[in-house]
Amino acid sequence: MADPKVKRVLMSVTDKTGIVEFARALVQDFGVQIISTGGTARVIEEAGIPVTPIDEVTKFPEMMDGRVKTLHPVVHGGLLAKRDNPEHMAQAAEHGIEMIDMVVVNLYAFEKTVESGADFGTCIENIDIGGPSMLRSAAKNFASVAVVTDPNSYGAILAEMKANDGATTLATRTKLALRVFQTTNAYDGAIATWLSGQLGEDGTENAAALPETYDLHLVKQQGLRYGENPHQDAMFYRLDEFATAHSLVNAEQLNGKELSYNNILDTDACWSLVREFDEPAVVILKHQNPCGSAVAADVATAYDKAFACDPKSAFGGIIAANVTVSQEMVEHINENKQFIEVVIAPDFEAGALELLQQKKNVRVLRTGGVDAPAALEFRSVDGGMLAQSVDRVNEDPAEFTVPTKVKPTDDQLHEMLFAWKVCKGVKSNAILVSKDHAGIGMGPGQPNRVDSAKLACERAHEACERMGVEATGLVCASDAFFPFRDNIDTLAEYGVKAIIQPGGSIRDEEVIQAADEH
Repeated sequence: MADPKVKRVLMSVTDKTGIVEFARALVQDFGVQIISTGGTARVIEEAGIPVTPIDEVTKFPEMMDGRVKTLHPVVHGGLLAKRDNPEHMAQAAEHGIEMIDMVVVNLYAFEKTVESGADFGTCIENIDIGGPSMLRSAAKNFASVAVVTDPNSYGAILAEMKANDGATTLATRTKLALRVFQTTNAYDGAIATWLSGQLGEDGTENAAALPETYDLHLVKQQGLRYGENPHQDAMFYRLDEFATAHSLVNAEQLNGKELSYNNILDTDACWSLVREFDEPAVVILKHQNPCGSAVAADVATAYDKAFACDPKSAFGGIIAANVTVSQEMVEHINENKQFIEVVIAPDFEAGALELLQQKKNVRVLRTGGVDAPAALEFRSVDGGMLAQSVDRVNEDPAEFTVPTKVKPTDDQLHEMLFAWKVCKGVKSNAILVSKDHAGIGMGPGQPNRVDSAKLACERAHEACERMGVEATGLVCASDAFFPFRDNIDTLAEYGVKAIIQPGGSIRDEEVIQAADEH
């Protein structure tokens, strides 16, 4: 079947970007009849473009506050009829149904309505019914009907029609149809997820966050040369439902090569960790572990302290700051001759950016601000997906339990809170030793916790020796309970004076006794 010329177009859009120009070109260049609904029809008519209101086609008025306007056989028959099927065409003629060759529709902004904090009733009213129905009808009959959802595609559609005597090609209509089903799938998933949360379907406190079913809509963000290893194919997808304003996926790249798979993983971990702090903070991360971390009165000093934690491991790492990167900080990076893969921050001073852009391969990412991450995170497993609430360090220190005889001083408590925040970014078994609000000793990923403790303490002592300070007043954070007292004995041997850990071991009393002894 030859590609049909576009003679009648039905338009009903929420996003009216470019719709007047598109309609004008269709009418003036191709003699198309425009049929339209409600607000879209008014915009087109006010622009002086001939338009036929939908109720003149259906012979029924829009009713019920616009809930019913396009759900009519004259509309859907004109979209679904097979042009090469004589019976379909005869039935259409019998009932006065004219063919519709193109549908231009984008949907009510349901997700934005939910994000705005609108009440339940308003959200319900922003569930589009007629739009998805027209889209699906047109997409099903892509052999004859073009269906357009994205204003950015108007120009390409017009160019193709000019090149094909007023017709679109089957290849284009097929791609447009695929896009429709992807769009409606994501739209329905967003509605189902929201409504499930509103109803609390499983009766538990976390029903809104973790419903029984979850639809995730992934959209390509960036192609990647390869994955974790060169032989693995990879892609970077965005998940709009979880893309907060200042998330990694929304960061603006100001310099450098394209991000790699490993760059993205490490940058995400680094950015997630530095966002935990209110005071100026810098985290230097390598292979998913924070080899340097510090807070200070200004970002340059925070960087100096973070770099001093482990200069060797910092080479080739990721740097994240939670405040604007100063020129002074970048000057210090250069003075240290530190090779870095990525630097991510809310913003950069002009002088800082100028210095960073002198290194063409350094990836510079600007987030525009700092916000909390999305509430949930996901991880794929063989044949399934794990979901959990994001790990945020937001415990109230006033509710901490201090089971030992000696109580921490205010300074020790503040130091422990710093270590506790950094420790969340260390791979388990995780031990983090800090001094003067710098993570000077990290013990990540050991199969037993006492080895992690020993490794963290050894690195802390090495750092103190490099910095020319005594290894005293050390504080330790552990990501899980201590199963035996040998951890406490090891930490005490290296001069650790205060420990923060979640507790919960069957040997807690033995561990507490060891702490009291030291």
